[in-house]
Amino acid sequence: MDFLFYISIIIFTGIIAAKVFSRFRLPNVTGYLIGGLIIGPSLLGIIPQEAMGDLKIISEMALAFIAYGIGSEFNLNQLKKMGKNIVTITLFQTFATMVLVTLAIALISGQSLSFSLVLGAISAATAPAATVMVIKQYRAKGEVVDTLLPVVALDDAICIIAFGIATSVARAFVGQTGAISFYNMLVIPSIEVIAALALGLIMGIFLILLIKKIEGETELMSLVIAIVLATAAISLRFNLSSLLSCMMLGATVVNVIPNFKKAFTIADRFTPALYVAFFTASGAELNLSVLRTVGLIGLVYIVFRIIGKLAGTYVGARVSNAPEKVRKYLGFTLLPQAGVAIGLSMVAKSILPPPYGDQVRTIVLAGTIVFELIGPVITKNALIKAGEIRLKDSVEVNEVTGAV
Repeated sequence: MDFLFYISIIIFTGIIAAKVFSRFRLPNVTGYLIGGLIIGPSLLGIIPQEAMGDLKIISEMALAFIAYGIGSEFNLNQLKKMGKNIVTITLFQTFATMVLVTLAIALISGQSLSFSLVLGAISAATAPAATVMVIKQYRAKGEVVDTLLPVVALDDAICIIAFGIATSVARAFVGQTGAISFYNMLVIPSIEVIAALALGLIMGIFLILLIKKIEGETELMSLVIAIVLATAAISLRFNLSSLLSCMMLGATVVNVIPNFKKAFTIADRFTPALYVAFFTASGAELNLSVLRTVGLIGLVYIVFRIIGKLAGTYVGARVSNAPEKVRKYLGFTLLPQAGVAIGLSMVAKSILPPPYGDQVRTIVLAGTIVFELIGPVITKNALIKAGEIRLKDSVEVNEVTGAV
C-alpha cells in the first residue's frame, strides 16, 4: 500500500515541478530532479530512505525502454546516409570525453580506476531533449543543426556500448587487492558484452516472429512491453547489461523491419508516466550529505566533461573536414546531459561497492542539474553565433520537450 502511495506522490510531484520549471524554459528533467530532491530524504522526507529500494523496479523498467528506443537509432541504412562526418565527429567527442574525465578523476582526485572508468563512460552521454527544445523554439536552421541532430542520436548508443565495456572491466577490479589477470580484465568483460548483445539479438528475432502473427495495436503494445521487460529480466538474472541487451533488441527490430515504426512508437503510450516516476525518484535519491564529500570530484567531472565535448568535437570535425562553424560551435550544443546518464548512474550504483556507487550516483545527478540549467542557454548562444538562429523567428514552446 505504501509503495503505491509513494509512486502516486512521485508522479504528481514530477508533473507539477516540470510545469513550474517549463515557465523558465527549462527541460522537464530539471523539474523532475529538483521536485524529487524536495520530497526525498535529503529535504522534506515525504519519500523516506527505506522506500528508495522498493522503487528500483521503476528504474529497471525505465532503463529497459530507454535502451530499446536508443537501439532504434542504430538503423544501418540511416547510418550509411549520415556519412563518415557524423560517425567521425561522434566517435571523437565521445571517446575524448571518456578519456579526459577518466584520467582527470583518477589523477586529480586520486580515485580508483574502476570508479574513474565508470564516471568517464557516463560523462559521454548527451541529452537530446534540451537541445531539440532550443532548435524548435528558435527555429534554428543550418549546418550546425543538420550535423547536431544525427550526432546526438548516435552519441547515446555509443555511450551505452562504452559503458557496458567499462562496467565489465570495473567488475574485474572491484575487490581485487593484487595484480589483475589478463583473463579477468579483458576476457570476462568481452564475454559479458558479447553475451548481452547475443541475448538482445535472439529476443529481437523472437519479437519479429511474433509481430507477424498478431493483429491490432493493443496486442502489439502488450507484446513489445512483454519482450522488452523479459529481455531486461533475463539480463539481470545472468548478471549481464540490460542496457546493451535492450539496445540490441531495438537495433535488431529496426534493421530487419525498418519501416515498422510502430514497434517503437507504440511504447510511447506506456512510457511517459514511467519516465516521470523514474526521473523524479532519481531526484529523491540525490544525497546532499554525500554531495558535500564529493565536491572536488563533481567539479572535475563537470569541467573535464565540458573540455572533452568541446575538444573532441572540434578535432573530429576538423578530421572529417566539416565546415568551420561546425568545428567552432557544435561542441557547445552537446553539453546537456539527462536521461541516459541518470540511468547509467543507477546501474553503476549497483555495481560499485559502498560508498563508491552512491558517490557516482550523486555526482551524476548533481551534474545533470548543472548541465540542464546551463546547457540550453549555451546551445542558444552557440547557434546565434553560428548564424543559425534569428531571434525574430523564435516561437513560444508551450510543451517542453521530454527528458530522455
